[in-house]
Amino acid sequence: MNASLTRDTFCELKTFYNTYRNIHGYLSIMVCVFGSIANVLNVCVLSRREMRSPTNSILRGLAVADLLVMIEYIPFSCHVYFDPDARFTASYFSYGWALFMTFHALFGQVFHFISICLTVILAIWRFIIITKSHKNRGWCTPQRTTITIILTYFLCPLVCLPLYMSLDITEQATFVNGSGRIIPKMQLVNYTDEKYNATLYVLNYGKFKEISFWVYGVVIKLVPCILLTILSQRIISALVEAKQRRRNLLASNIKPLKTSRQNKEQQTDRTTRMLLAVLFLFLITEFPQAILGLLSVSIGPEFEMQCYNPLGDLMDILALTNSAINFILYCSMSRQFRSSFQAAFRPKFLNQWIPINQYSPEVNATDTQVTQV
Repeated sequence: MNASLTRDTFCELKTFYNTYRNIHGYLSIMVCVFGSIANVLNVCVLSRREMRSPTNSILRGLAVADLLVMIEYIPFSCHVYFDPDARFTASYFSYGWALFMTFHALFGQVFHFISICLTVILAIWRFIIITKSHKNRGWCTPQRTTITIILTYFLCPLVCLPLYMSLDITEQATFVNGSGRIIPKMQLVNYTDEKYNATLYVLNYGKFKEISFWVYGVVIKLVPCILLTILSQRIISALVEAKQRRRNLLASNIKPLKTSRQNKEQQTDRTTRMLLAVLFLFLITEFPQAILGLLSVSIGPEFEMQCYNPLGDLMDILALTNSAINFILYCSMSRQFRSSFQAAFRPKFLNQWIPINQYSPEVNATDTQVTQV
Protein backbone atom coordinates (compact mmCIF):
# COMPACT_ATOMS: atom_id res chain seq x y z
CA MET A 1 0.00 0.00 0.00
CA ASN A 2 2.79 2.40 0.86
CA ALA A 3 4.50 1.59 -2.42
CA SER A 4 1.37 2.41 -4.39
CA LEU A 5 0.89 5.69 -2.53
CA THR A 6 4.50 6.64 -3.17
CA ARG A 7 4.16 5.78 -6.84
CA ASP A 8 1.04 7.96 -7.14
CA THR A 9 2.95 11.02 -5.97
CA PHE A 10 5.29 10.98 -8.97
CA CYS A 11 4.99 11.09 -12.76
CA GLU A 12 2.81 9.16 -15.19
CA LEU A 13 4.90 9.53 -18.34
CA LYS A 14 4.77 6.05 -19.84
CA THR A 15 2.43 7.08 -22.66
CA PHE A 16 4.52 10.15 -23.46
CA TYR A 17 7.70 8.07 -23.38
CA ASN A 18 6.37 5.43 -25.80
CA THR A 19 4.90 8.05 -28.15
CA TYR A 20 7.92 10.31 -28.31
CA ARG A 21 10.39 7.43 -28.56
CA ASN A 22 8.90 6.51 -31.95
CA ILE A 23 9.98 9.85 -33.44
CA HIS A 24 13.05 10.65 -31.35
CA GLY A 25 15.44 8.65 -33.52
CA TYR A 26 14.49 10.42 -36.74
CA LEU A 27 14.31 13.82 -35.06
CA SER A 28 17.71 13.42 -33.40
CA ILE A 29 19.34 12.34 -36.66
CA MET A 30 18.02 15.44 -38.44
CA VAL A 31 19.19 17.71 -35.64
CA CYS A 32 22.61 16.03 -35.47
CA VAL A 33 23.20 16.18 -39.24
CA PHE A 34 22.17 19.83 -39.41
CA GLY A 35 24.12 20.66 -36.24
CA SER A 36 27.25 18.89 -37.44
CA ILE A 37 27.25 20.85 -40.69
CA ALA A 38 26.43 24.09 -38.84
CA ASN A 39 29.25 23.64 -36.35
CA VAL A 40 31.75 22.84 -39.08
CA LEU A 41 30.73 26.14 -40.70
CA ASN A 42 31.07 27.87 -37.32
CA VAL A 43 34.63 26.59 -36.94
CA CYS A 44 35.54 27.61 -40.51
CA VAL A 45 34.14 31.14 -40.19
CA LEU A 46 35.41 31.78 -36.67
CA SER A 47 38.91 30.64 -37.71
CA ARG A 48 39.24 33.30 -40.42
CA ARG A 49 41.83 36.00 -39.85
CA GLU A 50 39.36 38.87 -39.52
CA MET A 51 37.35 36.91 -36.94
CA ARG A 52 40.20 36.19 -34.56
CA SER A 53 39.49 37.42 -31.03
CA PRO A 54 39.36 35.87 -27.54
CA THR A 55 35.55 35.71 -27.64
CA ASN A 56 35.56 33.98 -31.00
CA SER A 57 38.22 31.51 -29.82
CA ILE A 58 35.85 30.41 -27.05
CA LEU A 59 32.99 30.14 -29.55
CA ARG A 60 35.21 28.04 -31.80
CA GLY A 61 36.11 25.70 -28.92
CA LEU A 62 32.40 25.49 -28.09
CA ALA A 63 31.58 24.57 -31.69
CA VAL A 64 34.18 21.78 -31.69
CA ALA A 65 32.75 20.26 -28.50
CA ASP A 66 29.18 20.46 -29.82
CA LEU A 67 30.28 18.95 -33.14
CA LEU A 68 31.86 15.92 -31.45
CA VAL A 69 28.76 15.35 -29.31
CA MET A 70 26.46 15.28 -32.34
CA ILE A 71 28.73 13.17 -34.54
CA GLU A 72 28.94 10.53 -31.82
CA TYR A 73 25.17 10.62 -31.18
CA ILE A 74 24.34 9.52 -34.74
CA PRO A 75 25.49 5.86 -34.46
CA PHE A 76 23.93 5.65 -30.99
CA SER A 77 20.59 6.86 -32.36
CA CYS A 78 20.73 4.43 -35.28
CA HIS A 79 21.43 1.51 -32.95
CA VAL A 80 18.82 2.32 -30.30
CA TYR A 81 15.87 3.85 -32.17
CA PHE A 82 15.75 2.79 -35.82
CA ASP A 83 14.96 -0.90 -35.33
CA PRO A 84 12.64 -1.40 -32.33
CA ASP A 85 12.52 -5.19 -32.82
CA ALA A 86 16.31 -5.41 -32.44
CA ARG A 87 15.92 -4.83 -28.70
CA PHE A 88 14.46 -8.34 -28.44
CA THR A 89 17.46 -10.06 -30.06
CA ALA A 90 20.69 -11.24 -28.43
CA SER A 91 22.84 -9.37 -30.99
CA TYR A 92 21.50 -6.09 -29.64
CA PHE A 93 23.09 -6.92 -26.29
CA SER A 94 26.47 -8.06 -27.62
CA TYR A 95 29.65 -7.19 -25.75
CA GLY A 96 30.76 -4.89 -28.55
CA TRP A 97 27.56 -2.83 -28.34
CA ALA A 98 27.83 -2.76 -24.54
CA LEU A 99 31.30 -1.24 -24.91
CA PHE A 100 29.94 1.30 -27.38
CA MET A 101 27.10 2.25 -25.05
CA THR A 102 29.66 2.79 -22.29
CA PHE A 103 31.73 4.93 -24.64
CA HIS A 104 28.62 6.87 -25.68
CA ALA A 105 27.59 7.60 -22.09
CA LEU A 106 31.05 8.87 -21.14
CA PHE A 107 32.12 10.58 -24.38
CA GLY A 108 28.86 12.45 -24.80
CA GLN A 109 28.78 13.59 -21.17
CA VAL A 110 32.43 14.73 -21.14
CA PHE A 111 32.18 16.84 -24.28
CA HIS A 112 28.82 18.22 -23.29
CA PHE A 113 30.38 19.25 -19.98
CA ILE A 114 33.21 20.90 -21.92
CA SER A 115 30.56 22.80 -23.87
CA ILE A 116 28.90 23.85 -20.60
CA CYS A 117 32.18 25.07 -19.08
CA LEU A 118 33.10 27.02 -22.22
CA THR A 119 29.68 28.69 -22.07
CA VAL A 120 30.40 29.77 -18.49
CA ILE A 121 33.85 31.03 -19.53
CA LEU A 122 32.24 32.92 -22.40
CA ALA A 123 29.92 34.66 -19.92
CA ILE A 124 32.85 35.52 -17.63
CA TRP A 125 34.88 36.92 -20.54
CA ARG A 126 31.93 38.95 -21.73
CA PHE A 127 31.29 40.33 -18.27
CA ILE A 128 34.93 41.45 -18.01
CA ILE A 129 34.81 43.03 -21.46
CA ILE A 130 31.75 45.19 -20.82
CA THR A 131 32.48 46.08 -17.18
CA LYS A 132 36.29 46.38 -17.27
CA SER A 133 36.77 47.79 -20.74
CA HIS A 134 40.02 49.50 -19.72
CA LYS A 135 41.49 46.22 -18.46
CA ASN A 136 40.02 43.56 -20.76
CA ARG A 137 42.92 43.71 -23.21
CA GLY A 138 45.26 42.74 -20.39
CA TRP A 139 43.02 40.13 -18.80
CA CYS A 140 41.28 38.50 -21.78
CA THR A 141 44.33 38.15 -24.02
CA PRO A 142 44.43 35.59 -26.86
CA GLN A 143 47.15 33.66 -25.02
CA ARG A 144 45.15 33.42 -21.79
CA THR A 145 42.05 32.48 -23.70
CA THR A 146 43.86 29.66 -25.51
CA ILE A 147 45.30 28.34 -22.24
CA THR A 148 41.86 28.48 -20.62
CA ILE A 149 40.28 26.51 -23.49
CA ILE A 150 43.03 23.86 -23.37
CA LEU A 151 42.67 23.51 -19.59
CA THR A 152 38.91 23.13 -20.00
CA TYR A 153 39.37 20.26 -22.46
CA PHE A 154 41.86 18.66 -20.08
CA LEU A 155 40.14 19.15 -16.69
CA CYS A 156 36.52 18.34 -17.62
CA PRO A 157 37.25 14.61 -18.18
CA LEU A 158 38.84 14.52 -14.70
CA VAL A 159 35.72 16.03 -13.11
CA CYS A 160 33.67 13.31 -14.83
CA LEU A 161 35.72 10.48 -13.26
CA PRO A 162 32.86 9.42 -10.93
CA LEU A 163 30.73 8.84 -14.02
CA TYR A 164 33.34 6.43 -15.42
CA MET A 165 33.47 4.50 -12.15
CA SER A 166 29.69 4.18 -11.86
CA LEU A 167 29.11 2.17 -15.06
CA ASP A 168 29.45 -1.61 -15.20
CA ILE A 169 28.85 -4.13 -17.96
CA THR A 170 27.02 -7.10 -16.46
CA GLU A 171 26.32 -10.53 -17.96
CA GLN A 172 22.83 -12.00 -18.03
CA ALA A 173 22.07 -15.57 -19.10
CA THR A 174 19.01 -16.12 -21.27
CA PHE A 175 17.56 -18.33 -24.00
CA VAL A 176 17.03 -17.44 -27.65
CA ASN A 177 15.21 -19.16 -30.48
CA GLY A 178 16.70 -20.16 -33.80
CA SER A 179 16.58 -16.60 -35.16
CA GLY A 180 18.40 -15.18 -32.14
CA ARG A 181 15.28 -13.64 -30.63
CA ILE A 182 15.19 -13.57 -26.83
CA ILE A 183 12.57 -15.84 -25.28
CA PRO A 184 10.79 -14.13 -22.36
CA LYS A 185 11.05 -15.98 -19.05
CA MET A 186 7.29 -16.31 -18.75
CA GLN A 187 7.22 -18.29 -22.00
CA LEU A 188 10.04 -20.71 -21.14
CA VAL A 189 7.82 -23.14 -19.21
CA ASN A 190 5.56 -23.88 -22.20
CA TYR A 191 8.20 -23.30 -24.90
CA THR A 192 8.52 -26.44 -27.05
CA ASP A 193 10.63 -25.25 -29.99
CA GLU A 194 14.40 -25.53 -30.07
CA LYS A 195 16.17 -22.94 -27.91
CA TYR A 196 19.78 -22.00 -27.24
CA ASN A 197 21.74 -20.52 -24.36
CA ALA A 198 22.84 -16.94 -24.83
CA THR A 199 24.63 -14.29 -22.78
CA LEU A 200 23.45 -10.70 -22.80
CA TYR A 201 25.81 -7.85 -21.91
CA VAL A 202 23.92 -5.01 -20.26
CA LEU A 203 25.21 -1.62 -19.16
CA ASN A 204 24.14 -0.82 -15.58
CA TYR A 205 25.06 1.52 -12.77
CA GLY A 206 27.47 0.09 -10.22
CA LYS A 207 28.20 0.96 -6.61
CA PHE A 208 29.10 4.59 -7.38
CA LYS A 209 25.73 5.42 -8.88
CA GLU A 210 24.69 7.85 -6.13
CA ILE A 211 28.00 9.72 -6.27
CA SER A 212 27.80 10.00 -10.05
CA PHE A 213 24.26 11.40 -9.83
CA TRP A 214 25.40 14.04 -7.35
CA VAL A 215 28.30 14.98 -9.63
CA TYR A 216 25.96 15.08 -12.62
CA GLY A 217 23.15 16.99 -10.93
CA VAL A 218 25.22 19.47 -8.92
CA VAL A 219 28.69 19.90 -10.44
CA ILE A 220 27.94 19.34 -14.13
CA LYS A 221 24.47 20.89 -14.31
CA LEU A 222 23.32 22.97 -11.34
CA VAL A 223 26.50 24.94 -10.52
CA PRO A 224 27.05 26.11 -14.14
CA CYS A 225 23.36 27.09 -14.39
CA ILE A 226 23.59 29.17 -11.21
CA LEU A 227 26.80 30.84 -12.40
CA LEU A 228 25.26 31.63 -15.78
CA THR A 229 22.13 33.04 -14.19
CA ILE A 230 24.17 35.37 -12.00
CA LEU A 231 26.49 36.40 -14.84
CA SER A 232 23.61 36.97 -17.25
CA GLN A 233 21.89 39.22 -14.71
CA ARG A 234 25.11 41.19 -14.17
CA ILE A 235 25.70 41.53 -17.92
CA ILE A 236 22.14 42.78 -18.50
CA SER A 237 22.53 45.27 -15.64
CA ALA A 238 25.81 46.51 -17.13
CA LEU A 239 24.13 46.98 -20.52
CA VAL A 240 21.27 48.94 -18.98
CA GLU A 241 23.70 51.15 -17.05
CA ALA A 242 25.78 51.81 -20.17
CA LYS A 243 22.69 52.83 -22.14
CA GLN A 244 21.58 55.12 -19.31
CA ARG A 245 24.97 56.81 -19.25
CA ARG A 246 24.76 57.44 -22.99
CA ARG A 247 21.27 58.91 -22.60
CA ASN A 248 22.51 61.21 -19.85
CA LEU A 249 25.35 62.43 -22.05
CA LEU A 250 22.95 63.19 -24.88
CA ALA A 251 20.44 64.83 -22.53
CA SER A 252 23.09 67.21 -21.24
CA ASN A 253 24.95 69.49 -23.58
CA ILE A 254 28.09 67.43 -23.40
CA LYS A 255 29.78 66.89 -26.72
CA PRO A 256 28.75 63.53 -28.21
CA LEU A 257 31.24 60.71 -28.50
CA LYS A 258 33.25 60.32 -31.65
CA THR A 259 31.64 58.24 -34.36
CA SER A 260 34.24 55.45 -34.18
CA ARG A 261 33.69 55.04 -30.45
CA GLN A 262 29.92 55.12 -30.88
CA ASN A 263 30.17 52.39 -33.49
CA LYS A 264 32.39 50.32 -31.23
CA GLU A 265 29.94 50.61 -28.33
CA GLN A 266 27.02 49.68 -30.57
CA GLN A 267 28.98 46.66 -31.83
CA THR A 268 29.70 45.66 -28.23
CA ASP A 269 26.00 45.90 -27.36
CA ARG A 270 24.95 43.81 -30.38
CA THR A 271 27.55 41.16 -29.62
CA THR A 272 26.57 41.04 -25.96
CA ARG A 273 22.88 40.64 -26.83
CA MET A 274 23.72 37.78 -29.15
CA LEU A 275 25.83 36.04 -26.52
CA LEU A 276 23.04 36.54 -23.99
CA ALA A 277 20.75 34.68 -26.38
CA VAL A 278 23.29 31.83 -26.38
CA LEU A 279 23.33 31.83 -22.57
CA PHE A 280 19.54 31.89 -22.23
CA LEU A 281 19.12 28.96 -24.62
CA PHE A 282 21.68 27.07 -22.59
CA LEU A 283 19.82 27.77 -19.35
CA ILE A 284 16.47 26.70 -20.86
CA THR A 285 17.88 23.30 -21.82
CA GLU A 286 20.20 22.64 -18.88
CA PHE A 287 18.25 23.84 -15.83
CA PRO A 288 15.50 21.16 -16.16
CA GLN A 289 18.18 18.45 -16.41
CA ALA A 290 19.90 19.79 -13.30
CA ILE A 291 16.66 19.77 -11.31
CA LEU A 292 15.63 16.29 -12.49
CA GLY A 293 19.08 14.86 -11.75
CA LEU A 294 19.09 16.40 -8.29
CA LEU A 295 15.58 15.10 -7.51
CA SER A 296 16.52 11.63 -8.72
CA VAL A 297 19.39 11.31 -6.28
CA SER A 298 17.59 13.00 -3.38
CA ILE A 299 14.17 11.27 -3.68
CA GLY A 300 15.29 7.83 -4.82
CA PRO A 301 14.98 5.25 -7.61
CA GLU A 302 11.18 5.59 -7.83
CA PHE A 303 11.46 9.16 -9.08
CA GLU A 304 14.27 8.14 -11.43
CA MET A 305 12.21 5.36 -13.02
CA GLN A 306 8.94 7.28 -13.22
CA CYS A 307 10.15 10.79 -14.13
CA TYR A 308 13.85 11.01 -15.01
CA ASN A 309 14.20 8.03 -17.34
CA PRO A 310 11.01 8.68 -19.39
CA LEU A 311 12.19 12.25 -20.01
CA GLY A 312 15.70 11.18 -21.04
CA ASP A 313 15.01 11.32 -24.79
CA LEU A 314 13.37 14.73 -24.49
CA MET A 315 16.34 16.10 -22.55
CA ASP A 316 18.67 14.69 -25.21
CA ILE A 317 16.88 16.42 -28.07
CA LEU A 318 16.81 19.72 -26.17
CA ALA A 319 20.56 19.53 -25.55
CA LEU A 320 21.23 18.56 -29.18
CA THR A 321 19.06 21.41 -30.46
CA ASN A 322 20.90 23.86 -28.24
CA SER A 323 24.21 22.61 -29.66
CA ALA A 324 22.96 22.97 -33.24
CA ILE A 325 21.24 26.35 -33.14
CA ASN A 326 24.21 28.66 -32.50
CA PHE A 327 24.94 28.98 -36.23
CA ILE A 328 21.44 30.42 -36.76
CA LEU A 329 21.98 32.88 -33.90
CA TYR A 330 25.31 34.03 -35.30
CA CYS A 331 23.88 34.54 -38.79
CA SER A 332 20.80 36.38 -37.57
CA MET A 333 22.48 38.63 -35.01
CA SER A 334 26.05 39.25 -36.21
CA ARG A 335 26.70 41.24 -39.37
CA GLN A 336 30.40 40.44 -39.25
CA PHE A 337 29.71 36.70 -39.06
CA ARG A 338 27.42 36.93 -42.08
CA SER A 339 30.00 38.91 -44.04
CA SER A 340 32.81 36.48 -43.16
CA PHE A 341 30.59 33.54 -44.05
CA GLN A 342 29.85 35.07 -47.44
CA ALA A 343 33.52 35.83 -48.02
CA ALA A 344 34.46 32.23 -47.17
CA PHE A 345 31.78 30.35 -49.11
CA ARG A 346 30.36 32.69 -51.78
CA PRO A 347 31.43 31.64 -55.31
CA LYS A 348 33.93 34.16 -56.68
CA PHE A 349 32.01 34.74 -59.90
CA LEU A 350 29.24 36.37 -57.83
CA ASN A 351 31.59 39.11 -56.64
CA GLN A 352 30.96 41.16 -59.78
CA TRP A 353 27.41 41.84 -58.52
CA ILE A 354 28.54 42.91 -55.02
CA PRO A 355 28.51 46.71 -54.46
CA ILE A 356 31.97 48.09 -53.80
CA ASN A 357 30.92 49.89 -50.62
CA GLN A 358 29.29 46.81 -49.07
CA TYR A 359 30.59 45.85 -45.66
CA SER A 360 33.67 43.70 -46.01
CA PRO A 361 35.31 41.94 -43.07
CA GLU A 362 38.73 42.35 -44.64
CA VAL A 363 38.29 46.09 -45.07
CA ASN A 364 36.89 46.52 -41.55
CA ALA A 365 39.28 44.14 -39.81
CA THR A 366 40.73 46.98 -37.75
CA ASP A 367 37.33 47.55 -36.14
CA THR A 368 36.80 43.91 -35.14
CA GLN A 369 38.41 43.61 -31.74
CA VAL A 370 37.06 41.51 -28.87
CA THR A 371 33.75 43.37 -29.10
CA GLN A 372 32.83 41.64 -32.35
CA VAL A 373 31.62 38.08 -32.83
